[in-house]
Amino acid sequence: MNNKLLQGKLVVSVEQAVAAPYCSVKLADAGARVIKVERKEGDFARYYDNFVKGQSTYFVWLNRGKESLVVDIKNYQDRDFLKKIISKADIFIQNLLPSTLNKYGLDSKTLRKKNKKLITCDISGYGQLGAYANNKAYDLLIQAETGLCSLTGDESNPGRVGVSVCDISCGLNAYSLILEALIKREASGKGSAIQISLFDSLSEWMNVPYLQYIYTKKSPKRVGLSHPSIVPYGCFMSKDSVNILFSIQNEREWQLLEKNILKLPHELKKNFDSPTLRLRNKNQLNNIIKKIFKKQTAKKISQLLKNNNIAFGYLNTIKDFSKHTELKTSNMGSEHGDIKFIPPVQIKKRTHFRKVPKLGEHSKKIRREFK
Repeated sequence: MNNKLLQGKLVVSVEQAVAAPYCSVKLADAGARVIKVERKEGDFARYYDNFVKGQSTYFVWLNRGKESLVVDIKNYQDRDFLKKIISKADIFIQNLLPSTLNKYGLDSKTLRKKNKKLITCDISGYGQLGAYANNKAYDLLIQAETGLCSLTGDESNPGRVGVSVCDISCGLNAYSLILEALIKREASGKGSAIQISLFDSLSEWMNVPYLQYIYTKKSPKRVGLSHPSIVPYGCFMSKDSVNILFSIQNEREWQLLEKNILKLPHELKKNFDSPTLRLRNKNQLNNIIKKIFKKQTAKKISQLLKNNNIAFGYLNTIKDFSKHTELKTSNMGSEHGDIKFIPPVQIKKRTHFRKVPKLGEHSKKIRREFK
């Protein structure tokens, strides 16, 4: 059964890439009608790759359930037509470079003057104003600028988070703020102006390392598959070459680990009697654990950890993840047949989602409707 919570709400989104499409696809999943406005060559995310039945992985993930309308905003007739649609819309989203739409009268401030109930959401890389405002901003660039790359990777080399965390965090923030604006409009009858950036969105996620630095003047170090302050917390290989991660969160868990798995001699116990000592003697403790794990199979280690109620997991590949017993999948339609994908978190489970639109698939229908 489709989600109908936002049924009757009209969303117009001048969008490309990831952040804005992620926000609008969640609105579509919630029942809103989303008109995706594309230039004649289409959202460039359509062409990132062709891995999913000839279609782009990013595009099929982010555009199910939308209607595709091709518009040339430089053409005054198309521009006036788009304004007509927006005059009847509930929500307008755009993630072009700041000020791009101003010269066409399609900026959010102008649109809200003509449609008092309109909720506008402007998504940018660094905000609408400031020295960075007109800089192009992609996910990895923001990961680097916010310091996330300095925390990611192994102890020797920085790295990137392997999925688009900046775009996703920004899209989620945009979605939640739009929902708040809809609730506010129920009481006031008026729309809202939302401005949000990739930089601000990821910056908020960086509060822990930021606060640590501000109040200690020391930057957290990269620790790879371990934790900067909790020991033991990391990845260890079993006798049969399976990487197992586990974590000790409190003294009760430590006592169980030490007594039933590590079985340390008395002269060594005193080196690890507190979280502070375990952190201080991290290398020594990790080497002990490595030697013990190398003598046992993954099955045996997992059972020991489970029996002692110690949190653990496996360092899976994507192939392993694709076969995970807890992984939930659904289907969405497309011009090349159904696509199996991982659905969003839902109130009620859905097994099938609306299709991914072809470029301009709904242009004729929309032009007839709003002429």
